[in-house]
Amino acid sequence: MTSEIITSKDLKKMDPVFGQHSFDNHEQIVFCNDKDTGLKAIIGIHNTVLGPALGGTRMWQYNNEWEALNDVLRLSRGMTFKSAITGLNLGGGKAVIIGDSKTQKTPELMKRFGEFVHSLGGRYITAEDVGMTTGDMDTVREVTPFVTGISESKGGAGNPSPITAYGVFMGMKAAAKFQFGSDILEDKKVFVQGIGNVGEALVEHLVDEGANVTIDDISKDRLEQVRTKYGVNIYSGNDIYSEAMDIYAPCALGATVNDDTIYKLQAKVVAGAANNQLADENKHGRILQERGIVYAPDFLINAGGIINVYAELENYDRQEIIRKTENIYNTTLEILDNAKANNLTTHTAAFNIAKDRIDTRKRENSK
Repeated sequence: MTSEIITSKDLKKMDPVFGQHSFDNHEQIVFCNDKDTGLKAIIGIHNTVLGPALGGTRMWQYNNEWEALNDVLRLSRGMTFKSAITGLNLGGGKAVIIGDSKTQKTPELMKRFGEFVHSLGGRYITAEDVGMTTGDMDTVREVTPFVTGISESKGGAGNPSPITAYGVFMGMKAAAKFQFGSDILEDKKVFVQGIGNVGEALVEHLVDEGANVTIDDISKDRLEQVRTKYGVNIYSGNDIYSEAMDIYAPCALGATVNDDTIYKLQAKVVAGAANNQLADENKHGRILQERGIVYAPDFLINAGGIINVYAELENYDRQEIIRKTENIYNTTLEILDNAKANNLTTHTAAFNIAKDRIDTRKRENSK
């Protein structure tokens, strides 16, 4: 993503929305602005063939508006394929709010955002993401029914982070089974990058299984908290990608597997919770394949969160949430086997299955 400010003069020479590589035939992009609350948000609706677009809202202090736009486009596109490959009757959407969630987020801002969501009449259903909490979704729920991930006390499925982490853990075990011949992670050296709610929950699963866990995060206080709680190692070096490890688990923001890192990466498996882990899906997926590094497609193994919030729409219970999330293990193995048999990257193998489901439904709808 670019961090350069684009001037109005330069803007005339380019296509800032439809011309973005990440636009990828989005159905709708909504720019939301409210002077009174300071809200500046973008909602991306990528595809609604399978159902309404569901995806979380991220609040982040982007360097500029173009970075925010690119992020929401990449994220909403990813949600389309995440729902499709998981078998959910949902489309793909996402929202970003530009700002510091620690200092600029207010109940008034969240309600105003909820009003913009409501104006879409259910084409987009929101949920929590980076910089958001279940409490924030409860606030949005005061002005619109088109929100999931609300508190269990209010009839919702609650915080999706633990289920997201459990799905990543299942996908990681499947990738380990494929690469090492066993899904037992005991004594495996796992580097978890990003220790938010999902990252911490993943650390807990790994520690319970006896893995050798090293953690990395931009917050030193957070690192100390998690080390104290779980007895894991804190990464103190300068180049995590060059470290010898069995599994690299990116759980922060996306595109950490990129031109600068991919040839340094010493892991044998990449399996994490972050969205859009490959900066260039085709190019970097191919390089990982050539290097013999097993990549568990992110939009598959991090689908536990959307499975959790989908329960609110379909009214299925906790047992069914766990069953669907555990099935990520089987789907991951099937895709890894399919990729090997057909000489495809694992991303392409997963993408093709998701796209086929969407195309089939589109043909059915046109009859």
